[in-house]
Amino acid sequence: MTNIEPRRGAAFLAAIDSGSLEQAAVLLHITPSAVSQRISALEDELGMPLLVRTRPCRPTVPGMRVLQFLRRRALLEAEFAADMDTDPGLVKVALAVNNDTLATWLLPALAPILLVENLLIDLVLDNQGHTFALLEQGRAVACIAGAAQPMRGCTVTPLGVMRYRMVSAPAFAQRYFPDGLEREAARRAPVMVFDPKDQLQKHFLLQHLGLQEGDYPFHFVPASDPYVQAILLGLGYGMLPQQQCMPLLAAARLVDLAPQLYVDVPLYWHAWQVQPVRLERMGAQLVAAARQLLLPMP
Repeated sequence: MTNIEPRRGAAFLAAIDSGSLEQAAVLLHITPSAVSQRISALEDELGMPLLVRTRPCRPTVPGMRVLQFLRRRALLEAEFAADMDTDPGLVKVALAVNNDTLATWLLPALAPILLVENLLIDLVLDNQGHTFALLEQGRAVACIAGAAQPMRGCTVTPLGVMRYRMVSAPAFAQRYFPDGLEREAARRAPVMVFDPKDQLQKHFLLQHLGLQEGDYPFHFVPASDPYVQAILLGLGYGMLPQQQCMPLLAAARLVDLAPQLYVDVPLYWHAWQVQPVRLERMGAQLVAAARQLLLPMP
């Protein structure tokens, strides 16, 4: 494994990161045929299929392990090159994070760290219940996830809790919930859902109103800022992070439909046990910053 020929490894990484052999060829300044040949040579070298040649390309199970190795090797090589140079260059790290974390506290916490450590970030977005899989697949070298158990070879550190509240525009609340968040009214009121992986509204309505998925209408709006805008425009009601909605509640642009009820989502930092020094420092500083910005774990 440690003797993977660099050009073959680069072709495999480029195919996964770009999603196709054609785009990988553009990145590497070679032909798609050459990309395919290098990946096939790597598969022959290791004696196993590594790439499913679909659109987008995706790794096989053994391919995920190779991706993990290649990404970590690239980071260590970049770290070594920087240590040997009086002017250390920028090093790119791929982090898997959830959308609400990116929309609220992550960048303010991360920006000073990246500037000091001379790091570039490649953010891969998914629901907090699925970012762990991106680390497992080798698409990221660290992640913020809702999973409390570490992957083999990784460590896990609690960050804190993101609290979500069920909110709507005042006019929407007056139209659908003049007597408060009631079960029969909720059967008619459109709910805002981020994407099919978003379970917050589903669990809230089932737990507190006994409504099953399908008992109520809903919108899909899979982008953080448009999701907030849709609620402000009165298209529906939904759950927003407390950090995101408190200023809007204070300005009376939103109302809390259930002030006594909320959903707490714990977040954890997952990273490899053996990692470059700069990534280790970044993780430690990010954990410290998150614990200042998030609610404490119960």
